[in-house]
Amino acid sequence: MKFAIIAAGEGSRLIQEGIDVPKPLVTVNKEMLIDRLLRIFMENGAEEIAVICNDLTQKVLNHLEDLLKNGLNGKEIPLRLKVKSTPSSMHSFLEISPWLKTSSFCLTTVDTIFREDEFSRYIKAFKKAIEIDHLDGLMGVTDFIDDESPLYVATNKEMMITGFLDREESCKYISAGIYGLTPKTIETLERCAQRGESRMRNFQRALVREGTILKAWPFGKVLDIDHAKDIKKAEEFLFEMP
Repeated sequence: MKFAIIAAGEGSRLIQEGIDVPKPLVTVNKEMLIDRLLRIFMENGAEEIAVICNDLTQKVLNHLEDLLKNGLNGKEIPLRLKVKSTPSSMHSFLEISPWLKTSSFCLTTVDTIFREDEFSRYIKAFKKAIEIDHLDGLMGVTDFIDDESPLYVATNKEMMITGFLDREESCKYISAGIYGLTPKTIETLERCAQRGESRMRNFQRALVREGTILKAWPFGKVLDIDHAKDIKKAEEFLFEMP
């Protein structure tokens, strides 16, 4: 299967708060965010990893080009790189989607922090969901809410997803920003773009409207790095006992 990383944001809030490197190069436990994801994806059998970064941060591009040439920790990375500034994460997804049309894939943003053992269990569950249960997607969710504008995920008793909501309506879970999808879902993404829609949550809502079969998979805790204080929170979280 394939993996994909959206690393096209500018990280403006981090810059305003004194972080002097672009978000993909922020270090958590002495490992850059982009490198951490690449390493974890390789450990989970990545055949190919699509990455998009913007064309404004030369440091990120230089780092990714070095990874293409020299690998990560001496190991070659099957990296496909797109360099383009986009107006939203949904548009970033659209830019790399042509590389994701031949295989199921897992997509995240560059600042998604999760436990590695949980992620490995999720990937195994995703493969089963696609190959045996014939689902269209397995979406990572969490009941840990530490987001400024969380996307609530409505599910039935079998954890099948029935809606994505801006406001809590007796929903236990929110989106964890970890998307396991089949190539079929890219058709929905393209229709969203044709209608002039943006934001990943609008894409997810469109999946539900179109009858896409999605199931939620609960992570214990997932964090994003939006503010400087989140770096310390992420390091403390990863050192916590499961």
